[in-house]
Amino acid sequence: MAFINSQKQRELAITDRAIQYGDGCFSTIGVKQGKLLLWRFHLERLQQTLRRLAINEPDWDQVFLQAKKLAQSFTDRGGIKILISRGGGGRGYSPTGCDDTTVIFSAFNWPTHYKQWQKDGIILGVCQQQLGYSPMLAGMKHLNRLEQVLLKQEVEHKQWLDAVVLNTNDHVIETTASNIFWRKGRVVYTPELIGSGVEGVMRRHVITLLSTLPYTLELGDYSLADLLCADEVFITNALMELVPIMAIDSTYYQQQSLLDVLQKRLYTC
Repeated sequence: MAFINSQKQRELAITDRAIQYGDGCFSTIGVKQGKLLLWRFHLERLQQTLRRLAINEPDWDQVFLQAKKLAQSFTDRGGIKILISRGGGGRGYSPTGCDDTTVIFSAFNWPTHYKQWQKDGIILGVCQQQLGYSPMLAGMKHLNRLEQVLLKQEVEHKQWLDAVVLNTNDHVIETTASNIFWRKGRVVYTPELIGSGVEGVMRRHVITLLSTLPYTLELGDYSLADLLCADEVFITNALMELVPIMAIDSTYYQQQSLLDVLQKRLYTC
C-alpha cells in the first residue's frame, strides 16, 4: 500500500529528485496494535534532516494523520515508511525552484524473524568494506544509501545475519541496518556518529532510558578491540527494537542484564 502526497498511487515522476539524486530523507516507523511507536522522535529527526538539507517542510499535521490512518490498519505488528523528497526539478544539481516537496507513505508487514532474533540473539560478522567519513551527511537517514547496499551484499555473500561496520578511520560505527551498544561493567558505550552513520530513533530512545538507570553512558570514537572486550552487546533499530548479540566473529558474549532491564521499560516512557 503506497500513497504519494496522500493520494493512493504507486508511480513517481522520473524528474523527482529522489530518483535523480537521492535528494531527500526517510524514516521507518514501527507499529503495534494500530499505534505509531516513538512518533515524536521520528518526527523530530525528519524535521531536523529537512532543515539540514534545506528542503521545504510538509504539513506535519497531514503527515501524522496519514501515518496514523495507515497504522490503524494493523491489528498486531507492522511498519510504515515515510519518504520525503525535495520534489521535481530540471537537470543539474541545483535545487533552485524545487519547492513542491513530495511525501511518500508505504505500509508493510513487520519482519517476523525479528521475534526470533529478540529471543535468541544473533551472531555478527565484521565487514571488510568501510563507511566514508562525511560530517555533512552524518547522522541523517538521507536517501543516498549505496554504502549500505554494498555492505549488505558483503553480509549476504558471507552468509551472516548482520555485521559490524567501521568507517575509514577504523572506528566502530554501526551494523548494516542498526545502531550498536555495548556494556563493560557499569559503563555503556555507543559510537558518537559525528562523521559517519545514522542516528537511529531507537538509539535515541535507549539513550533516554539509560539516563534513568544506574549506568554511565559514554559516546565517542571506539576501535573494534574496544567493542570485542565488552561484557554485553546489543543492536537497535525502530523495527527490530533490541536484539542481543551472542558473538562477533569468534568472540562470544553471555550476559544481557542491561538488555533485560531495557526490554522491560522499552515503551513505558
